[in-house]
Amino acid sequence: MDLQTEIENRLTNGFEGAEIEVGVQGNHASVKVVSERFDGLRPVERQRLVYSCLNELIRNGSLHAVTIAASVPKAQ
Repeated sequence: MDLQTEIENRLTNGFEGAEIEVGVQGNHASVKVVSERFDGLRPVERQRLVYSCLNELIRNGSLHAVTIAASVPKAQ
């Protein structure tokens, strides 16, 4: 499975019903997650939730850097 598909699968499983966009260049990724789950959370808390889905990929070296945009639907 390629890195983009792996990231998409992990985020889809972690954020059911969310709008997810993933771009990958080498071992760097840019992700956008729009989810009601973020409602009431500070930006750093939103990023932690996204990182929690990707930690294994970061630990094993598959993913080196991630740029995260995490928002609730009404905040777009």
